[in-house]
Amino acid sequence: QLQLMESGGGLVQPGGSLRLSCAASGFTLDYSAIGWFRQAPGKEREGVSCISSSGGSTNYADSVKGRFTISRDNAKNTVYLQMNSLKPEDTAVYYCAATPNVVSWDDAYEYDYWGQGTQVTVSS
Repeated sequence: QLQLMESGGGLVQPGGSLRLSCAASGFTLDYSAIGWFRQAPGKEREGVSCISSSGGSTNYADSVKGRFTISRDNAKNTVYLQMNSLKPEDTAVYYCAATPNVVSWDDAYEYDYWGQGTQVTVSS
């Protein structure tokens, strides 16, 4: 069964850090671009970041540039999202998604496989 699973979410104070992980089972991520999306209550799902299959290309939403870093370890079949300087507006459920080919990295419809999401709450 092809599956993506996110982990690493939680409650953190403003200015804090979290590292999210996206692990795959049932398939290899080697040939997939991986995107991170988030959805806050009452808002649409938005693209946060994307990394190419090789790891040589990355993209970020303007709202997270300079604070978030996406990376991948194909040997561990895992993609990471390091989130620093977190703000209350980063509060959302974070999802990872996989696609063999991506043109518009922040278009959710381009992704074939999705995880169940992990909650990130930034609050004092």
